[in-house]
Amino acid sequence: MQHIRIEYTENIISRTIQGAWQEMSFVVRVDNLSYQKHVAIHWCGEEGEWHIDEASYRCTLPDGSELWYACIRRPLTSEHSLPGNIRYSVSYECAGRTFWDNNHGRDYKVDADSGVIVYRDVPIQHLFYDPVLQGGKVSLSIDSAVRSSLHAKNVRIHWSTDKWKTSHVTRCFKRPNHWDLVRGSVARNPNRYGWEIWTGRLPIHHSYRVEYAIESETDHGVVWDNCHGANYQSRRSTLRVLTLNLHCYQENDQEYKFKQIAQAIQDFQIDLVCLQEVAENWNDGNGDWASNAARRINSFLPFPYHLHTDYSHLGFDRFREGVAILSRHEFSATDSGYVSDSQDIYDIHARRVVMAQVHVPYFGPVNLFSAHLSWPEDGFYPQFDRTRQWADERHDENVAATLICGDFNIKAGSGAYCHIVNSSEYEDQYLKTVNRPAFDQVYCDRVQDIEGAIGHDGRIDYIFLKKGSRVQSINGLELFTDHSYGRVSDHTGYYVEFELT
Repeated sequence: MQHIRIEYTENIISRTIQGAWQEMSFVVRVDNLSYQKHVAIHWCGEEGEWHIDEASYRCTLPDGSELWYACIRRPLTSEHSLPGNIRYSVSYECAGRTFWDNNHGRDYKVDADSGVIVYRDVPIQHLFYDPVLQGGKVSLSIDSAVRSSLHAKNVRIHWSTDKWKTSHVTRCFKRPNHWDLVRGSVARNPNRYGWEIWTGRLPIHHSYRVEYAIESETDHGVVWDNCHGANYQSRRSTLRVLTLNLHCYQENDQEYKFKQIAQAIQDFQIDLVCLQEVAENWNDGNGDWASNAARRINSFLPFPYHLHTDYSHLGFDRFREGVAILSRHEFSATDSGYVSDSQDIYDIHARRVVMAQVHVPYFGPVNLFSAHLSWPEDGFYPQFDRTRQWADERHDENVAATLICGDFNIKAGSGAYCHIVNSSEYEDQYLKTVNRPAFDQVYCDRVQDIEGAIGHDGRIDYIFLKKGSRVQSINGLELFTDHSYGRVSDHTGYYVEFELT
C-alpha cells in the first residue's frame, strides 16, 4: 500500500535587482500512521549531486491524511550555479518503516522555471493551501491549477466567513504573465505540462475564519475542488490553554523541570496557563518573590508572559502556596478571593482562586479561573459552587468564554464530578477532545452511570468551559508524561485548544 504520494511540485527561477535564485516547492500527502514521522525530499540538480531536505507538517485533511510541505531555495552565486532541471523522490519514515514515492523507481523530473506540475488525477487543484490566517491579514490570495486541456472559461471561488449563513463569489483570473508578476519568473502560463494558474483574492477583512470551494466552468462541464466535499477552511490562531499542578518545590532537578514547562509553553504557543501549588519561600509570611515558582517559569520564556498570582495558605510548613495565571495577552482585569469557609493561612483547606480577564485577539474577552480545591470530604462542594457563582457573575454577553481550570481533587466520574455535570453549566473539555463518545454520554445523553461511561480515567485536573461560550474545543493532549517533556510534578498537565464557533 502506498502511504506517501506527491501531490504537486513547483520549480521557479526568480530574477530581481537583488539577484537570481531558484525555488522548488513540494507538497506531499502521507497517511497518518503515527504521531512521530519524518518526511524528506531527495533531489538532485543538473550538477548530479543528491541532497536531502526535510518537509514540515502543513495540515490534516478531512480524510485524516496529512499534507507536508518543503520549499528549497538556492541563490545564484559566483561559486554556485542554479540547480536547473531536477529529479527527485520522497520518503516517509514512520513506526520503524520507510515508505517511498519515487515514480516506480524512475524518480520524478521537473524542468527549471516551468511553474507547477500536478501529479493527482484531478481537473483542478488548489495550490499551497494554508489553514492558518496570519494576524492582521485582511485579504486572502488563492491560486488554482487547472488542466489547460479543459479550456476553462471561468474559475470562481465560493466563500463564506460566517459558516455559510451568507456567501460570496469571487472571480479568478488567468494572466499569461502570472509568474513574472508574482515571482519575477519567465515561466509560461499555461506551461508545458498542461497546467494553467488562475488567481483570486478574497476580501476577508478581519474575519476569524473563511471557508471556500473552487469552481471551474470548462468545455467538459463544471468541475470543483472543494477539499473532498468538506470545503477548505483557513482561520486565525486558536486559543490554547494549559493547566498544571506544580507540586510546591517537591521535585528533584526543579530548575530543569521549570525549564521544561517553559519549553512546552513556547513550543505549543500556549495563550493561557493555569498553575496550582505555586510556591514561594514563606519568609515569616511575607513571601519571597524571587522564589515564586510561576515567576521562575516565566523567566525562562523568551518573551515573558503577564503573570497574576496569589497565595492561600502555608504549604509543606515552609512555603506560601497558591495559584497563578500566565497569559500571552495583557490582562484587562484581575481578581482573587477565598472560596473556602476558612481563610486561615495556617489551614490547608483555606483555598483561594485567582481570576483574570484577557482580551484574546479575534476572540474577545475570555474569563479564566485558576483553582485548587479541597477533597470532597474537606470542602470541595461549597468551594466549587462559590467559584461557579463568581464565574457566572463575571460572565456577560461580551465575554467570549469562561474557563475554570485547575486541580479539583476529585476523580473523573466520581460523585463530586457528577456534581459538576449535574450543574448543567460547565463541561469537561479534555474529555470532549480525547473521548468524544464518553463526553456525549455524560453531557448530552445524561447517562446515570457516569463513572462507567468515562471508564478508567484517573484525572483530578480539569479544564471546564461554561456552556454558551462562543468557543469549541478541537484538540486535547496530556503533557509532562514520560513521553512528553518528562515528568515535572506528581501531576501531569492538560492542554486543550479552542476555536471560535
